Amino acid sequence: MTNKEFDDRPLWTPRPEQIAATGMAAFTERIRRASGLQLADYDALHDWSVRHSTDFWCEVWDFGGVIGERGARALIDGDRMPGAAWFPDARLNFAENLLRDSGNDQALVFRGEDKVKRAMTRSELRAEVARFAAALRAAGVRPHDRVAAWMPNLPETLVAMLAAASLGATFTSASPDFGVQGVLDRFGQTEPRVLIACDGYWYNGKPIDIRGKLAELAPQLPSVERFVVVPYLAGDASLDLAGIRDAVAYADFLAPHAAETEPRYQRLPFNHPLYVMYSSGTTGVPKCIVHGAGGTLLQHLKEHTLHADVRAGDRLFYFTTCGWMMWNWLVSGLAAGATLMLYDGNPFVDDGKVLWDYAEQERITHFGTSAKYIETLGKSALRPAESYDLSALRAVLSTGSPLAPQGFDFVYESIKADVQLASISGGTDIISCFVLGSPTLPVWRGEIQCRGLGMAVEVWDDEGRPVAGEKGELVCTRPFPSMPIGFWNDPDGTKYRSAYFERFDNVWCHGDFCEITAHGGLVIHGRSDATLNPGGVRIGTAEIYRQVEKLPEVVESIVIGQDWPPQDPTDVRVVLFVRLREGLALDDALVARIKQAIRDNATPRHVPAKIVQVTDVPRTKSGKLVELAVRNVVHRRPVKNIEALANPEALDLFEDRAELAS
Repeated sequence: MTNKEFDDRPLWTPRPEQIAATGMAAFTERIRRASGLQLADYDALHDWSVRHSTDFWCEVWDFGGVIGERGARALIDGDRMPGAAWFPDARLNFAENLLRDSGNDQALVFRGEDKVKRAMTRSELRAEVARFAAALRAAGVRPHDRVAAWMPNLPETLVAMLAAASLGATFTSASPDFGVQGVLDRFGQTEPRVLIACDGYWYNGKPIDIRGKLAELAPQLPSVERFVVVPYLAGDASLDLAGIRDAVAYADFLAPHAAETEPRYQRLPFNHPLYVMYSSGTTGVPKCIVHGAGGTLLQHLKEHTLHADVRAGDRLFYFTTCGWMMWNWLVSGLAAGATLMLYDGNPFVDDGKVLWDYAEQERITHFGTSAKYIETLGKSALRPAESYDLSALRAVLSTGSPLAPQGFDFVYESIKADVQLASISGGTDIISCFVLGSPTLPVWRGEIQCRGLGMAVEVWDDEGRPVAGEKGELVCTRPFPSMPIGFWNDPDGTKYRSAYFERFDNVWCHGDFCEITAHGGLVIHGRSDATLNPGGVRIGTAEIYRQVEKLPEVVESIVIGQDWPPQDPTDVRVVLFVRLREGLALDDALVARIKQAIRDNATPRHVPAKIVQVTDVPRTKSGKLVELAVRNVVHRRPVKNIEALANPEALDLFEDRAELAS
């Protein structure tokens, strides 16, 4: 890192009265009283939370008001990863904890672009969940059965999840922009008994009917006994389900259970399977990652009430689809007493105003999105601070990829100056975060604020030694409650151990290339498997993106290491692909400017040997760059699962490029 990028003045520092009002401050005081320790700062609290992890997670249980029986033991086999078991005597129900409140306060607000607006009170949500759960029971669904959703981010998706969880079924989801093969790659493995889908969805103002895909899918999912279809496009009009086997309209599925108003909850063990999540699947069929109810609940309560400072009555928004773990993270906000702000569709409807209209009109307190959204907004003409009342907004959350320093600048200059910007990182693997924000800490340009409480996060070099101020592997050296139960169809745990524990024995190796800063924060330089190695020196891809995308001509970019020379590849050379603003062409002058920006702000080793213009860059459906897929195309290797990509046609742009032949 250079001083040009990260100067020594925070972009934001919470005022004493702001700190005093946070859940983090209240929790810290609680621990001070219980432990007798001073805990002078966040680092001291984090250190305590890791060294006394069982005490810490018991305190999270109590502070979060978890409904259930905790039991006598907090952890057994705590020296084993995998193998540690949290709260082995506990009994709880995930849905019961999210639906703890009733009454006329709003549980959720929904907007489907500018087409649909809806809201539900807490009592209305509870009643709808009760009816859907009764319908599932009548359909024969029992604990451990799977209920799947091929759905937009609709209220009905949340209802289906809560209903499944209330009776002990396991919920799994994918967004409706997945093709039939992408859905089969996921649900074909987990074999749901009931699948809820929509007739279609809106994107950029256009209706996209998926009933044809549903009719094609149904015969290929023999485990599904009932397809429940939500009329999102049809609205109140009659819903034609001809050609879809065993299909029933959502209202008809619930109709026999109209008298149900309160859910019935089955309390189950702490590690009862709540969710099956899927890896991105860009290198093969997606891994099916199973997460337990208790670990998910505790982690999300910690992250919402402490790190994100979500309070009862707050209005929590995250732009996400149901194919991304941020949907699962968002909906847990109910347990913290928040009102969920759901949105489905294109975030740039009406020149990007749609989400900021939503934020102003609904008094959103927490605005969550992807780093890509912030970067794209920064290259547009919209400056929300100039035209919106965002006085309710306390936090902007960003994830999906590392947020570049200029993204930090944009938030504070063009969204709101007095706001906590929390860049967060973790993943589907842990359904939560390793590193994230704290409302009691300053925000430094380009840095994630802190390591998560209870998470023994370190950065290790290749020899397994902890380092600070140097780049290395993000590891977690002690068990935590939201570790996966395991992978689906992996009875002896071989795939699970291979994914996280092969690099360092008994230590979780996450696959992020990063460093701990002088402020105790983190900078993530990219995925380890996409790290470049020109001349044997490891370079994180994010280090290059940070420089390139500062340039106004560049909309986005993707960088790979190309084996070189091709006849006898003993090294790699750095190749950068750039998508430019419409109407621009890559010329020698722009190539020189790109190289100079990288050389000045990174190192000469970061400077690409080749820079090539493309008209699109491939991403997963959650917006992540797929460097490995591009690298495979450049090297004429197959890309194993293009169904995981939002724009698989973009891969064609990288095939047999003449510029890379010499």
